[in-house]
Amino acid sequence: MILDINGIQSILPHRYPFLLVDAVEEMERWKRIVGIKNVTINEHYFQGHFPGKPIMPGVLIIEALAQAGGLLLLQEVPDREKKLLYFVAIDNARFRRPVVPGDQLRLEVTVAAWRNTFCKLQGRATVAGELAAEATLMCKMVDREMPLTPVAANDPAAKAQ
Repeated sequence: MILDINGIQSILPHRYPFLLVDAVEEMERWKRIVGIKNVTINEHYFQGHFPGKPIMPGVLIIEALAQAGGLLLLQEVPDREKKLLYFVAIDNARFRRPVVPGDQLRLEVTVAAWRNTFCKLQGRATVAGELAAEATLMCKMVDREMPLTPVAANDPAAKAQ
């Protein structure tokens, strides 16, 4: 194991219940990472998705892939505690099999392109060698202190921008 949960938390800003990577098994700087998510019945989302037939939501599998990619990318950023990675697009997302409690999700992410603050990643999530989900993920690095500009509900000009 390359990173345990303490190492992961020193890099990613995510915390329970939204930290979706438990360990990192492999990493090639600037190229690829393999993370692990141990799926247990204690996950908060299984209370309602779906009672009696718990299935990990597909969007959380994609988020787990993104977090694994974030671990790889943020390793290379000297001032990473001042940065965040935001999703800008998800392409070609496909879900091939359900992920259920007891499964160990293997998160394989490779860097397709990385220029300045923009990155394109290819992600594959497998369970026991069987493809569960895949997607192309695009993200942008931003300053953590970047102010958010809320759109006023009654301001049509602000909405148009």
